[in-house]
Amino acid sequence: MSRKKPNIEVQVTSNVDRALRQLKKKIEREGIVRDMKRLVYFEPETQKRRKRLVRAIKQNLMRMVSQKLIK
Repeated sequence: MSRKKPNIEVQVTSNVDRALRQLKKKIEREGIVRDMKRLVYFEPETQKRRKRLVRAIKQNLMRMVSQKLIK
């Protein structure tokens, strides 16, 4: 189940530090580092389920906050 990641591009004009920060932020948002770590290190199935559950709870809370159902 490999998901093809889109190509990440950053325009570099004069400020290389700024471009590097933008690149790091885009990579983090895409979850590339997380995927690489998941492939490199063994993770038991129980931990995978727990991470999925925690992520689902967090997304649900954020969705409720954005819809102003809770504060």
